Amino acid sequence: MRYKSTRSKGLFDEEFRLQKLSLQSDPLEELSNHIDFELFRSLLEEALFHEEKGVGGAPSYDCVLMFKILILQRYYNLSDDKTEFQILDRLSFMRFLGLTLADKVPDAKTIWLFREHLTQKNLGEKLFALFLEELKKKGLLLNEGKIVDASFVEVPIQRNSKEEKQKIKEGEIPEGWKEKPHKLSQKDTDARWTKKHGKSYYGYKDHVKVDTKSKLIETYQVTPAKVHDSQPTEELLSDEDAGQALHGDSAYSGEPVKEIVEKKRMNNQINEQGYRNHPLTEEQKESNKIKSKTRARIEHVFGFIENSMNGSFIRTIGLKRATVVIGLMNLTYNMFRSMQIISIHSG
Repeated sequence: MRYKSTRSKGLFDEEFRLQKLSLQSDPLEELSNHIDFELFRSLLEEALFHEEKGVGGAPSYDCVLMFKILILQRYYNLSDDKTEFQILDRLSFMRFLGLTLADKVPDAKTIWLFREHLTQKNLGEKLFALFLEELKKKGLLLNEGKIVDASFVEVPIQRNSKEEKQKIKEGEIPEGWKEKPHKLSQKDTDARWTKKHGKSYYGYKDHVKVDTKSKLIETYQVTPAKVHDSQPTEELLSDEDAGQALHGDSAYSGEPVKEIVEKKRMNNQINEQGYRNHPLTEEQKESNKIKSKTRARIEHVFGFIENSMNGSFIRTIGLKRATVVIGLMNLTYNMFRSMQIISIHSG
């Protein structure tokens, strides 16, 4: 039997539907209740100078609204087109953004343009640092140890000829690309291929330092995927880490990292690595096993990004744009992780 609606649209139907979403613990409503997004207004307005205008003379959109759209986009890992569609389609998205059915919604081009402004103004790291300072004020960073690790962030695969790939590897722009600005703008000359455990990856790496107890990301560095996990270690560590234990897997066990840890006056708890003709002793294996119980906490960070945030695949071109989007990804993780911590302690 064909379903037939038994009632006409009521005045409070939207409100009743949102109440049902609340009863099912809408994560966006919970985020709104825990995070004061006005924290970011001054930084955004001072850096952007004016509220970004939409395409074709559309009214300007509030910079905090646009920033919240980028956080929404990272939590659900949506393209610009899908983000526009989902805001139009989902009541939970509209509520999070403070929009009603009567309000205009920024289109995909406006979302892209706002993120591009953040990129050009180098705001990604500043927004991340601003929220980190807020977490410090709340005492959420416990400073009882740090963990370093890296995760692949893949991007769309580029279709280039063998000669073009070689030129890119050499750090050069392939012949003819400069004369075709539109083609060049669609080519990622920064992303790189690499292999791990027999699997190939194309894109970038998100190198992070995480607070051991809280599992909050304290700082990050973005590199092409081929860069070794341990290479940005010195940039990740700070003098404020002195006296704390540093955990990491055996990829960080080399002499250069050891010297950095000593320079930063940290307690080296990085897993040791065996070599050909010099396998690990039973004592070293047991020590690694103990260290790994702490080091493994960082897997919860990457696990949340891959599972709760629908993966780390991004749709950008070039290192500069990737750095901003990965920074927003790390910031979004910290927002939800801090919400979890506060909920646990208040519960």
